[in-house]
Amino acid sequence: MRVIIPPIKSQGIKTKLVPWIQALIPAVKGRWIEPFLGTGVVAFNSGFREASLNDINPHVIRFYKGVKDREITPGRVRDYLEREGGHLKKAAELGYTHFRAVRDRFNQTHDPLDFLFLSRAGFNGMMRFNRKGGWNIPFCQKPERFSRSYVTKIVNQVHDVACLIQPDWIFLVGDFEKAIREATKNDIIYCDPPYIGRYVDYYSGWTEEDEKRLFGLLSSTPARFILSTWHHNDFRANSFIDTLWSKFNIVTRDHFYHSGGKIENRRSVVEALVFNFPANIRKHNHGVEPKPEQMMLLEERAEYITQQVSRAYK
Repeated sequence: MRVIIPPIKSQGIKTKLVPWIQALIPAVKGRWIEPFLGTGVVAFNSGFREASLNDINPHVIRFYKGVKDREITPGRVRDYLEREGGHLKKAAELGYTHFRAVRDRFNQTHDPLDFLFLSRAGFNGMMRFNRKGGWNIPFCQKPERFSRSYVTKIVNQVHDVACLIQPDWIFLVGDFEKAIREATKNDIIYCDPPYIGRYVDYYSGWTEEDEKRLFGLLSSTPARFILSTWHHNDFRANSFIDTLWSKFNIVTRDHFYHSGGKIENRRSVVEALVFNFPANIRKHNHGVEPKPEQMMLLEERAEYITQQVSRAYK
């Protein structure tokens, strides 16, 4: 199956985990609700006609609202990236002077196309902001970053996302609590918060109190939910799996995860999906091949998503 990859990048993006998450999504009549939209990769591959997509990062929401409203189009993205990429290639300090110019401009104007540029030209695909809300990731040190093929790749991603965003999708900026509280018994909530106890390089931090508040909200929601988190790595375990999330169903799998810019941080981690409904999937499957029933779920979900994409392009 083809996984639609969004134009916005960030460490921790769930691209490689999308088929696994899709295989678990139950049949519901209501909306797809994401309190932590992030790059949007799971939402864009969810296949739902109605969705409520929330994030505390206003720049992510502003960008995707612009795509939905046709203010940000593939053609406009191409013109922008070709122009700014040309300036980057010719700029002093191997491009760094122009990167800083775009960064400073973005921190003043919050232009969504500048946000896209920084997302794709920042070091190691990271996204982080300082306490004043300013972009806080250095340049990837590649002055020829925006080659013709790379620009075309991003333009195609914008096109795909534009085709998949449905008229009944709404984009909201705010705290995750409000997004969860609006869910009904007919909805499905997918949560991908910053991982507790691991490096956070997004828009805001994530504390033990945040994790407990999320647990309380998901414990009382009438909706079905899926939570992405980490289970353990070679050095330690996520203690909140036992102290909080073990009351729900949990499935796990191995995943190679880039955490930070240091090579020693690029290790495998066992990912976990926590959910509050029954599912015919092996409880712990890290370190083993998928079972036949898992493969059937993947194939069924892949067929469903393919149909949804085909309809979106018509």
